[in-house]
Amino acid sequence: MKMVSFGIDISDNDISCSDELIKSIENDLYKIEKEAQLAKLTNITGDDIVITAVTRDENLENVNKTIHQVLKDNALGFDDLDGVGNTPSEAGEGISYGIIDLNPNYLPDAIIIGFDTYCGESFVDKVAKSAIDAAKGMDFVGDVGGGCVSDIQHIPGVGYVSSQTDDPVVLASVENVEQVGVVAGAMVGAILGNKNTYLVRRNTPANVIPGSVICSVTALMNGNIIDLAQPLSYKMRILEK
Repeated sequence: MKMVSFGIDISDNDISCSDELIKSIENDLYKIEKEAQLAKLTNITGDDIVITAVTRDENLENVNKTIHQVLKDNALGFDDLDGVGNTPSEAGEGISYGIIDLNPNYLPDAIIIGFDTYCGESFVDKVAKSAIDAAKGMDFVGDVGGGCVSDIQHIPGVGYVSSQTDDPVVLASVENVEQVGVVAGAMVGAILGNKNTYLVRRNTPANVIPGSVICSVTALMNGNIIDLAQPLSYKMRILEK
């Protein structure tokens, strides 16, 4: 089993995703679920969205193709879609792609973190890597994937993207439901240790000073989407004396 996440900007502005765009994508998720075990619009971060799907290994290419088609059918902006090349030489700034293995003996619980940069492209790779490093090796973390593209990346069934792709997605599978908060907390804590980096609720516009990175963190648990920004911020509050 695999879990894949597609992170992409298909909005018609640089700040947010419209309600109409979100609704149209959600209405088309059933097309992906004809090929996949599960498909969700997991993250909405500034003007970027993340579609996450669970699929059998042998159906990976078909699922990726269908996600790509749903994105094209609903796009209001096409820069990232146009950045996907049919060959490595045609690769440009395109889709952020993350993939992890899932243990078939466990429910596919996972943490998905979506990023949006507002003139923070020069350091977002460091931010994403800190989240990956925090999750790797933790108890009950099965696999970690995604992050920035360091070279040409092949997305099976879709095409190629280059290292210009700058709004990464990071995902980690969690094989004990009680550890979801522990893993998410470690990843978000590592992210927020970086400069000019902010945690936001799902579907928050990029209302930040340029030179910043924002991220949303979602738990995908038994097919349910849980926005972890509010509960994590509550847990991180400073108690009064």
